[in-house]
Amino acid sequence: MHMKKSDHTNQNIRGRWLDVDEVRLVSDLRIMHSRVDELYQIVANLKRRHSGSDIHKYADQSVLNEDIARVDEI
Repeated sequence: MHMKKSDHTNQNIRGRWLDVDEVRLVSDLRIMHSRVDELYQIVANLKRRHSGSDIHKYADQSVLNEDIARVDEI
């Protein structure tokens, strides 16, 4: 879904209140950063606890490849 761009797109945000769409964007970005960090921590723990060959051995390879492709796409 494509949302209308804010009327404040080209304005400096210092010295003015954020509108509702801007607050939503900031909120969504913070959630995204949190989820990316969470994913990073999970992968780092997997790598620390298990060998790469074991991860590939026990993973659903097609799903793992899709997940890696999706992360690369981002």
